Amino acid sequence: MKFSYSLSKRSFPPILAIQLLIIHSVSSLNLTNEYLNHKCILNQGKYNSGSQYEDNLNWIFREIHTRLYAITGFSHISVGKTTTDFVVVTTQCRGDTYESNCRTCLDTAIAGFRKRCPSNKGGIIWYNQCLLYISTIKEKIPIKTNYKNIFSMHNPNNVRGDAKLFAMRAMDFLSELILKVEKTTKYRLIFYAAGEKKLGKNKLYAMVQCLDLRIDCKRCLAWSITKLFKNGDIKQGARVFGTDCNVRYELYPFLRS
Repeated sequence: MKFSYSLSKRSFPPILAIQLLIIHSVSSLNLTNEYLNHKCILNQGKYNSGSQYEDNLNWIFREIHTRLYAITGFSHISVGKTTTDFVVVTTQCRGDTYESNCRTCLDTAIAGFRKRCPSNKGGIIWYNQCLLYISTIKEKIPIKTNYKNIFSMHNPNNVRGDAKLFAMRAMDFLSELILKVEKTTKYRLIFYAAGEKKLGKNKLYAMVQCLDLRIDCKRCLAWSITKLFKNGDIKQGARVFGTDCNVRYELYPFLRS
């Protein structure tokens, strides 16, 4: 997939190496968890080994590994009494990734964060099936959407036939999913919707998802959909990621049933 940023290089340093695979096997897509992107938040500083901040961060990471929150894929944990040792960690697994699959993805994300942002107090790392967001900033809940940490990925293949009509139908379908994004489960309210729709000889697969605690989920999703076809770049598949919501469509199934 082609990789593009909607941030300037100054605010989002380019990644040294990105390995992206286009996988057409449903079983492979369900089992793989590729690293997608990361950002070390440099202006939040670094912590020293043995500091209270490090102790707090490690405590949260242990909580993430053991909590039953993985049933829903979301957690928001903070600890710290002063501005120098306060840390908040937010996690969100993809809507079809929960329990052991979610926990495995987050364990991978934690290890990836330690490797790519060593000693950084803040940072974000995206994997195919989960997000890990670490910050020193205490935000008021519900949290306003942040449109800064956004990136997109596109399938390299162009749409065959009438590309503009395809884009219009894809946007219509994603807009339908936005209307279904809020669901109440046995455990809590979740913000995820997915589905498939026949488009001529092809079938379109799509998903939309927001992190919990966001104040304007549907607005975030509607904004992200417009970025899928930015500058008339209409491909067979595309996705837009952020720290608050993400959208994706493909011409092959990519979610667990």
